Amino acid sequence: MSDDLADVAERLRSLSETLADLAMDRLRRASESLHETGAPDPALVAEEKRITRARRAVDKAADLIARDA
Repeated sequence: MSDDLADVAERLRSLSETLADLAMDRLRRASESLHETGAPDPALVAEEKRITRARRAVDKAADLIARDA
């Protein structure tokens, strides 16, 4: 793998970790709202799902770059 593609793959993996942290934060906040109000905040649940989808796409991109380079 060329150095520039390896660098991009590594940055994508780092971004994936950041997105995973953000998704976990949304889940934690939704869980807190469940305990406080009896229902999870639908906006937080939807945001977590979007973040998770984005993380999966970033993971796929990192895998493609690492595999094809």
